Amino acid sequence: MPDISSIDAVQKMLDDQGYISDRALGTVVFLSLSLGRPLFLEGEAGVGKTEIAKALAAGLNRRLIRLQCYEGLDASSAVYEWNFPAQMIAIRTAEAAGGADSAALNTQLFSDDYLIERPLLEAMRPDENGAPVLLIDELDRTDAPFEAFLLEALSDFQVTIPELGTIKAPEPPIVILTSNRTREVHDALKRRCLYHWVDYPGFDRETDILAARAPEASEALSREVVAFVQHLRTEDLFKKPGVAETIDWAKCLLALDVISLSPEVIADTLGAILKYQDDIAKLQGSEAKRILDQAKATLEVA
Repeated sequence: MPDISSIDAVQKMLDDQGYISDRALGTVVFLSLSLGRPLFLEGEAGVGKTEIAKALAAGLNRRLIRLQCYEGLDASSAVYEWNFPAQMIAIRTAEAAGGADSAALNTQLFSDDYLIERPLLEAMRPDENGAPVLLIDELDRTDAPFEAFLLEALSDFQVTIPELGTIKAPEPPIVILTSNRTREVHDALKRRCLYHWVDYPGFDRETDILAARAPEASEALSREVVAFVQHLRTEDLFKKPGVAETIDWAKCLLALDVISLSPEVIADTLGAILKYQDDIAKLQGSEAKRILDQAKATLEVA
């Protein structure tokens, strides 16, 4: 069992998994683990919210169970489904064999043999390595009825299957919820959780993140990449690049054997950091050079 007895220990555990956290994030993760409270993370897309859950699962040697949210997600899709094709085969087989006691057949059909477990039910099951990390990703994509169901499920860490009864987790899972804040999540659900806003990192921390995730990049190139991206985030863009894009761009530059940024290289690789054509169009011509000059001037001052 890794040491998670202090904030510093939790930060080190995350660092060892390549996730460079700041003190505030390390504190809220430590409290979530110590108090057994779900952790609700909000922030722009690409700032590393999902990666926190992955690093936590890897650091604790726990299974990661991910519920990817989407519009229209309902309780049954998140908890369980019955394997209807297999049930139909069982019914036909029983009929061909001359019939069977209907009560016995019904009991057989609605048993664990025909149950398809979805993430929430999986997270309630015992695990020899300890309670899993349950990642409920992009909760803001769902709607109010699912939030209400989730509020109940996370209150008692149990789910009910009408045919089988109530299944309660022997040990509550470690729950991480994320939101890109495309809409507000209800206060009642937030109150069940510890909350943290995951912001874009500062220059030094983003440089450290890049060193951990793209160690092949030289220090000079990494600093140029981070400085450029940080200046780019101050521009009026439809979608500002996240840390994930910083890492992707650095890896693209390495694949092209780039040792220093230039306007030509930036123009050729904009698709790694910007994902909308309108944003890419804004950086055509002299704009990329202007931002690059600002970034290099910042590095010279530093």
